[in-house]
Amino acid sequence: MTAIPGLTWLNGLAPEDAERELRTCCASRAWAGKVAAGRPFTDLSAAAYAADTALDDLGWADVEEALAAHPRIGDRASGTDREAAWSRGEQSAASQAASQTLRDVAEGNRAYEERFGHVFLICATGLAADEILANLRSRLGNDPATERGVVHAELRKITHLRLRKLVTIP
Repeated sequence: MTAIPGLTWLNGLAPEDAERELRTCCASRAWAGKVAAGRPFTDLSAAAYAADTALDDLGWADVEEALAAHPRIGDRASGTDREAAWSRGEQSAASQAASQTLRDVAEGNRAYEERFGHVFLICATGLAADEILANLRSRLGNDPATERGVVHAELRKITHLRLRKLVTIP
């Protein structure tokens, strides 16, 4: 088995430093603490399993903490840190949409936040703006319990992508 240098790096960090780095994948302090406590990881699968287990254990307040770190779809993440850069990359296709689509997404974001009380979360990597908009409109019809399940699934996808990026940092 080939060692993953970023995973060796993550395993070697002090707990508080590991938690800080892991929060770039998922901003929930509870999640980061549980994943950091599960180190050392032998491979990416072990890290992903720890991430999933920690996500499954999150209460809704912890999920809301993670959501608070995500910009609205269509808004450019500010800052120069790793998390902001990843967010800009993940939403790059959405930011290149026609202006009417961008206006529709902004309007949909407002309606979604009014209905559910938090930012619309979707794993936007590889999705065109019209796909995101269709998903947003469809999810507006969900009841709150169903939507929480969808949000949790989308958070899992984003967390997996970012965890993979974190441990493959050269």
